Amino acid sequence: MYDLLKGKKGIIFGALNDRSIAWKVAQRAHAEGARLVLTNTPVSLRLGQLQALAEECSAKIVAADATSMDDLNALVEQSLEHFGGKIDFVLHSIGMSPNVRKSIPYEDINYAFMQKTIDISALSFHKMMNVLYNKDAMACGGSIVALTYIAGERAFPGYSDMADAKAMLESVARGFGLKFGRKCGVRVNTVSQSPTLTTAGEGIAGMSDMYRYADKFSPLGNASAEDCADYVVTLFSDLTRKVTMQNLYHDGGFSATGLTEEVLEAFSRGL
Repeated sequence: MYDLLKGKKGIIFGALNDRSIAWKVAQRAHAEGARLVLTNTPVSLRLGQLQALAEECSAKIVAADATSMDDLNALVEQSLEHFGGKIDFVLHSIGMSPNVRKSIPYEDINYAFMQKTIDISALSFHKMMNVLYNKDAMACGGSIVALTYIAGERAFPGYSDMADAKAMLESVARGFGLKFGRKCGVRVNTVSQSPTLTTAGEGIAGMSDMYRYADKFSPLGNASAEDCADYVVTLFSDLTRKVTMQNLYHDGGFSATGLTEEVLEAFSRGL
């Protein structure tokens, strides 16, 4: 380890179990010297294993619904009190679509469900930063990161309205990044991760096939949850002080690849 986060304090949103990317980020941040507050919804805290992670990382748990301004205000206030100072980094790793869970096709999505998708998966990021900004809770040079997927920019079957939410999430990062950058150099970025076999990811139709395809298509293969944690930690660190308002691909080269010989050969054999 490199002590990249020694003395830093951060909030991790969205860890559920040891398959969660947020879980891996928390472990790596702790290993790099950070103090942590872990948060998820009350229901997720009952269903998940966050207490085990909190014990491993000597972290405080604060239950909060990220769509609730009251909960977010309480979370940030308790975190500031717990840390005895401002917050250096925050991870937003939250996403859920009732339409995807119920396998409703995109052309027939339930619009009330879609509003929930947007609120949980994108507006929560804006609400979170609204509270951090108005409470002046972020330390100078701090870093805020949200996890996204390339379906926010390109069409992928099965991703449904989560793709719309990811597009909005990335836009929110740019909008608030402009504000936060002028407020003591706080950075806001999104990380576009490879398909990852998390509990949430497996709810997407065809996820296992998408995972295998991306792994074959990417020059370096899929980035794992552990790989993602390594990358996110660098964004929390002082090594990336001038990186902000970016959607950063962490996908083994998938996003920059047009075609591979292996894919072309497989297509030709299929014909």
